[in-house]
Amino acid sequence: MMAAWYDNTVFYHMYPLGMSGAPYYNNEEQVVHRFNELEKWLPHIRGLECGAIYIGPLFESTSHGYDTKDYKKVDRRLGDNEDFKRFVKKAHELGLKVVVDGVFNHTGREFFAFQDIQQHREGSRYCGWYKGINFWGNNPYNDGFGYEAWRNCFELVNLNLQNREVKDYLFDVIRFWIHEFDIDGIRLDCADCLDFDFMKEMRWMTGNEKQDFWLMGEVIHGDYSRWANPEMLHSVTDYELHKGLYSGHNDHNYFEIAHTIRRLFDGNGGLCRGRVLYSFVDNHDVDRIVSKLNDKRHLRSVYTLLYTLPGVPSIYYGSEWGVEGRKSNGGDPALRPYLNLEEMEQNPPVPGLEEFITFLGRCRREHPVIGEGTYRELALTTRQYAFARIGGEETALVMVNNDENPAMISAPLPCQAGRITDLATGETITAENGRLTAEVAPGDGRIFLVEQM
Repeated sequence: MMAAWYDNTVFYHMYPLGMSGAPYYNNEEQVVHRFNELEKWLPHIRGLECGAIYIGPLFESTSHGYDTKDYKKVDRRLGDNEDFKRFVKKAHELGLKVVVDGVFNHTGREFFAFQDIQQHREGSRYCGWYKGINFWGNNPYNDGFGYEAWRNCFELVNLNLQNREVKDYLFDVIRFWIHEFDIDGIRLDCADCLDFDFMKEMRWMTGNEKQDFWLMGEVIHGDYSRWANPEMLHSVTDYELHKGLYSGHNDHNYFEIAHTIRRLFDGNGGLCRGRVLYSFVDNHDVDRIVSKLNDKRHLRSVYTLLYTLPGVPSIYYGSEWGVEGRKSNGGDPALRPYLNLEEMEQNPPVPGLEEFITFLGRCRREHPVIGEGTYRELALTTRQYAFARIGGEETALVMVNNDENPAMISAPLPCQAGRITDLATGETITAENGRLTAEVAPGDGRIFLVEQM
């Protein structure tokens, strides 16, 4: 059975309000066509060997994009619906799928249903659309009634996803996005807060609308298989691996990463065996990987693991050049800066990183076994790690080193080997006594292609 497009691609994550330089608060009286700038990124994204874009939030909101005002209008700070339609069309012409943010756990206070409650109070037909509406309490905005807010952020009002009208409204929104913009999937914001029956219905509905439509949920903790399964979502965010990828290097502890892979994907009982999770080293909510690593030389080994361990990798805009960013230095906006594409390409903070990430993407495209092959651990110490992705005709063998010095790594070949090629240099490598031994530079990774006999 041929893998679906979303099971073996590379995603590029765009936070459009930040990267285009839009103002934080939506005070624009007129539409500003910043999608004209965002379109310029498409050839760069394709050049990185990415096959899909996750872009969001996109729709009309009050500030950061997750306080939705109108699900059927592109945020005026970015452009209009025709601008986004053109963006998706151009992405598709370049072979890029497009996935958008679905913010369905809550709305902003300027959403029409909430404003109706403000105006008509007990007489509003939308009182059942939100959780915890009561007219004997109050809220920090002094509306004269209470409501349930997401994590006590009262600009975000929790929707009641067990209400049939709410579900039908949101499903109508999704159908609109599919028909109007021809999107290829949705990343569900706060999926770990969403009603399970709502997600089951969404899976059925979107599959009928578009056969290869992808649903991925933002889930941080817990048993990911509760959300990623044949009835609900195709995938979820792999925060467990994300944590291991930086702390496993900072602590010189590859056992943490290897344990995570065994726990999630072991064929004899892994929680998510048969699932392909969404892997990343940073995103719009967490510090940039360059800012998290104690030793910046580990960038190459981190990205080698991101691209070769089980999962579908994602690159957050700007991190291909080594852009820094910490929440402690300005909150979320510090993670979501405006970037000038030409300036970044001409003067990247970490020279050579973009080229290395492009190489990794090319390896995945030219050798699908890297993304699809069966995972097998071959060698493991705190500072060195080797594993294979095994296919029917070829196998990828990966070695990484988090030590400050070069390391000789020796791993047993997991198959009857013919020719062995270093994918970075094209050099043919000779195995001895059924083992492959190679030197790996400090903080680096190597990928070998083994042709099976």
